[in-house]
Amino acid sequence: MGMNLEFNSVCKFKSDQELYELLEYGRGKMMKSGFRVFPTGQKVIAYTPQNKAIAIVKIVASIAEINFQGEEVTQVEMVLIRRLTDEEARVQTELAQEMFFGEQQ
Repeated sequence: MGMNLEFNSVCKFKSDQELYELLEYGRGKMMKSGFRVFPTGQKVIAYTPQNKAIAIVKIVASIAEINFQGEEVTQVEMVLIRRLTDEEARVQTELAQEMFFGEQQ
């Protein structure tokens, strides 16, 4: 049992439904496997399941727990600050590909 630290500029959705709810309602949450530490109170870049930058969000809660199935999970709650412009999204996506999502050397 251990905690993983998430990069303070990455909030990647694994589910299109979770992302849709954030963009549609201005608030949302996502579930991550394992115990993780997210930077509560900070603004971060949100990414689609396809690794495309899409918005700036503020992390309002990060709750790590063991669910009823005995799995370690972390629930992250956030609010939408704003969607990125096309140019901002392009630049952030390219940077994230190089820094976080690209091949490990």
